[in-house]
Amino acid sequence: MQKITAMAATCLFTATLVSGTTQTAQAAAGPAWNKTVRCKGTDPSGRHIVTRIGNAQLGWNHFTHRHNIRVCKIINGAVTDKVDRNDHHGRLEYDGVAVENGGTPQRVRFTVIVQYSRLTKDRQYNAGKGQTIGVVNAYCRNQPNNKCPAWMNK
Repeated sequence: MQKITAMAATCLFTATLVSGTTQTAQAAAGPAWNKTVRCKGTDPSGRHIVTRIGNAQLGWNHFTHRHNIRVCKIINGAVTDKVDRNDHHGRLEYDGVAVENGGTPQRVRFTVIVQYSRLTKDRQYNAGKGQTIGVVNAYCRNQPNNKCPAWMNK
């Protein structure tokens, strides 16, 4: 009887330990996001900059809806130029200018923010071994709510 009690206690302890490990692993995984690459570009320093689908907080799904950037040429237009701001911890910012010629010419300044490291600064997102997070945000600077005009997507 004592052997059965001891074995039951060991099984209960093991089950508790295993379930605790599973919860910890799930909590460390971070929020769900789509790592699929939507756009690719290379800056003058040879960095390969990717734009991942992401989620509502970062990547294509974030800035497409929130800032009305819906084509890769906008992202690549900024990324193919020099880095304008670099915090030396993986965050790079590229500035660009879009010009609409026509009846009333318009000029819009925009910024593309890139996390050129495997992890985001808050360590919630992980691109995987040998990969970079890529473009986390893009927005227009001199527009209401940082939302880009529709003509930029043509």
